[in-house]
Amino acid sequence: MNLLLRLAARRRCQWLLLCLLVSQRRDFGVGMSERVIDANVWGKERGLARRYPLICHLLDAAAAAGVLWDRVLTGSARARLAEAAGLPEERLRRLVGLWAGLHDVGKIIPAFQALVPEAYAALKHEAGYAHAAGAEQAKFGHDVATQWALTSLFEAWGYPVSRSVRRSAHHQVAQLLGGHHGCVHRAVESRHLRNREAYVPELGGPGWEAQRVAHAEAVRRLVGVGAEDVVVGPLPAHVAVVVLGLVVVADWLASQEGAISPRLPVEGWAADEVGLAAHWWTAVAEAGGWVAEAGLGVAEWPEKPFGEQFAFAGANELQASVAGGLPGLVDGPGLLLVTAPTGEGKTEAALHAASVMGRVSGASGLFFALPTMATADAMHGRVVEFAERNVAGDRALTLLHSMAWLSEAYAQPGAVEGVAGAGGLVSDAQSALVAGRWLRGAKRGLLAPLATGTIDQALAGVLPVRYNVLRLLGLANKVLVVDEAHAYGPWMHSLLVRLLEWLGACGAPVVLLSATLSGRSASSLVDAYRRGCGFGEPSEVAPVYPGWLYVSGQSGVVSVPRAVGSARAREIEVRTVPIAGGAPAGSVAGRGAAVVEELRELVVRGGCALVCCTTVAEAQATFRLLREEFPELAVAEDGLLLLHSRFPAARRLEITQACERAFGKPGEGCRRPPVSVLVATQVVEQSLDLDFDVVISDLAPLAQLLQRAGRCMRHDRVGLSPQEGGRPQWVGEGPRLTVLEPVDAQGRVRAPKRWGAVYPEALLTRTSHLLRERGGKSIAVPGDVQELVDAVYAEDFADRLESAVDVERLERQDAERVGAVLAEETLAQMTLVSPPMGMVDLSELSCDGALVDEALLTTRLGADSERAVCVFVQPEGDVTLDPEGVLPVPGWGRGGRVSVAEARVVMRQTVPLPGRWLRGRGADQEVPASWRRQAALRELCVLLMRPSRDGWACSVGARAISFTREGIESS
Repeated sequence: MNLLLRLAARRRCQWLLLCLLVSQRRDFGVGMSERVIDANVWGKERGLARRYPLICHLLDAAAAAGVLWDRVLTGSARARLAEAAGLPEERLRRLVGLWAGLHDVGKIIPAFQALVPEAYAALKHEAGYAHAAGAEQAKFGHDVATQWALTSLFEAWGYPVSRSVRRSAHHQVAQLLGGHHGCVHRAVESRHLRNREAYVPELGGPGWEAQRVAHAEAVRRLVGVGAEDVVVGPLPAHVAVVVLGLVVVADWLASQEGAISPRLPVEGWAADEVGLAAHWWTAVAEAGGWVAEAGLGVAEWPEKPFGEQFAFAGANELQASVAGGLPGLVDGPGLLLVTAPTGEGKTEAALHAASVMGRVSGASGLFFALPTMATADAMHGRVVEFAERNVAGDRALTLLHSMAWLSEAYAQPGAVEGVAGAGGLVSDAQSALVAGRWLRGAKRGLLAPLATGTIDQALAGVLPVRYNVLRLLGLANKVLVVDEAHAYGPWMHSLLVRLLEWLGACGAPVVLLSATLSGRSASSLVDAYRRGCGFGEPSEVAPVYPGWLYVSGQSGVVSVPRAVGSARAREIEVRTVPIAGGAPAGSVAGRGAAVVEELRELVVRGGCALVCCTTVAEAQATFRLLREEFPELAVAEDGLLLLHSRFPAARRLEITQACERAFGKPGEGCRRPPVSVLVATQVVEQSLDLDFDVVISDLAPLAQLLQRAGRCMRHDRVGLSPQEGGRPQWVGEGPRLTVLEPVDAQGRVRAPKRWGAVYPEALLTRTSHLLRERGGKSIAVPGDVQELVDAVYAEDFADRLESAVDVERLERQDAERVGAVLAEETLAQMTLVSPPMGMVDLSELSCDGALVDEALLTTRLGADSERAVCVFVQPEGDVTLDPEGVLPVPGWGRGGRVSVAEARVVMRQTVPLPGRWLRGRGADQEVPASWRRQAALRELCVLLMRPSRDGWACSVGARAISFTREGIESS
């Protein structure tokens, strides 16, 4: 009979549906008429031809939740959730549908119904809807009302009640549903529950309560939840998070105008048992379409050997070891840690491992997380290629970071929404990988089966930001791959530790990739995952380099690390050059003279060099010095390049592409110049696959120096002449790194004041001592790397020093470093949501409503950053986005609203600047009125540039800011 009802609803056969309903009247239970639902109680109104009864919206959400349970969670995930909740799987499914159908019961209060005066007029004059004076004007959110109302209702339905309300199942589930707007509210106190009418008169009188009960009972009957279908106790936190995420998504799907408008009840529709059942079965029939159109679903992992997954021939030793050894260890969810130098194929090893771990654990998809937007953009194409060859099922793919909407790789396949890409219409295989408009909406990207993006998109799940539960839902059953796991400071590391606890509890597989990870950091990450899986005792983790280890989420066992050889084993010649710290970066004395001297032979005899500077200002000054000292470089094509973060986005992309052409892999469109120097900042450490003959670097912590050294002789150019992109003979066969070491008058390392707090001075001192200890001896990569990285952080490092003065100085620096680390870790612990173990009061997910700004994730602690755009006032009065006067400023001097396409034009010219540069901004720095309705443009700072002696300049407060071909500078 249920099948016939569904078919009748799907085909909109009202006559057949009515006959079936009348003949099966007994299926809907007795007592329906005892509580008559008032169809005048509305739930949705905006954008609709007429008001949508609340009961209809509740049933729609319940139907959507059931489909989400079936189609977005894999069988393994459903089984894990049911086991953790202590319920049969089918019962938990029914309860999830019921709970989704109750999320908006709090709309049955005077204040919400009064939001539409003409609708409220049909209620307020009825005696049954009496309420305390002023209740309709109260600022009482319907989400909070849901929590209050359902706490009492669930108690009446037999949900377990304990002495502490915070630890009671009846309150926890009500609290969960009250959080459907992305913020879980604080627990209700028992004394207030006992006198609810006096404490929250905003709920209305008995008539309002009767309608809430009637709506809830109707949903319960139609979903098929019986009196015996109750929870056995409070839900484990990770189960509650997944359930709340499903409720939120169900609400959003059911609230779409396109889902509601075709199903608006006719005027005078009665919410009797026939009308309600007809609406319910129609919703059940159509909810699958809402889910499919949104792009939600489950990716599948066909079993393929490594050699068939990638276009290149043959696996290297690391890849072969993972491919051969991992399948025998994976027994469900788990964590894989891979440590290897750059260029060892960690990405391919991770993608293969993700397919193995995803298939065995029943994961629904993949999120590949990276440290920067540049690395995320680069990885996106590789994940697309991998998914086309190796992923089946639902494969919608999103790119997630704050500027993703500007990415050509992400925006090009517009044919999915009726627009051809740059190369014409995309293929069916490609379009299946393109996320549609719904998944590209705010907060939704991680719900896609496949995603690439920056790590902050995942870490937001463990900060008390609005809708953090959607981030956790999006990760709870995916394989998370974290690249460059060593690249995060104490603040981000603390967030990653907490995220791993949650993912361990959820049973989500994790792959961690790192080039240089200390044993202590590795242990903290591994043990965090194990704690989430229920294994609290610490483990002994001693990562090998290169190599890998696996942690079973089923048993908590950490495998014996497997060391592998390296086809890229080499000896790096490291030479330190002491530099008097007082000379300016761009002067011909001191540091500048050393850089010029190091490059002189290269400029004469040919080759490509990288000069890596600590700050943007130093990079700009060094570039100018080299332009003056070597004018032949400045006039040659790609002879002298400058790359840092303070170029407008479009210009930085142009420079990046020029660097990839000049210094990229041989044979991939690379046109290596006969002689060239790139001056850059730390952006070259992770974002770009570049290859130089010589690398010169300011002193940095050892891990960063090794990353930079990895850009020296990175690719095989044997057999190529210099004209074909080969190396000049004079540079020799092995890579070499020259480290410019700032020292004081006594020869001790002392960072210049102009460096600020870029690096802890203690790490610079430790790195310097280690390099000096080696006495010019080369560093074997990978053989020496793990030992050296661990040595930098060794607690007994001071024992290596002979001078009491040096010991005292290092101890002082260490104390400063430890203090700074503790400050970041303490702030993280104060800000983070609680770990899942033992959490019952779900308001801990939102810190009792004390939500934080997601911008907290986008910068390091204390390194505030804002985005600005330069607008150039041309001599003839025109205003443009470029100094050449070609690009007009969209929306300048007019009202209205700029289009999305125009907003993209503006955003491509933006640049991140330190927040302190923009303090004291005036009216001239405010965005024009036409930009204020575009969220991406609203917070920009406009720098109104006018011609100056050296380029363009403006003032912000007392600060002068200039724009030259070297980027943006301040004085």
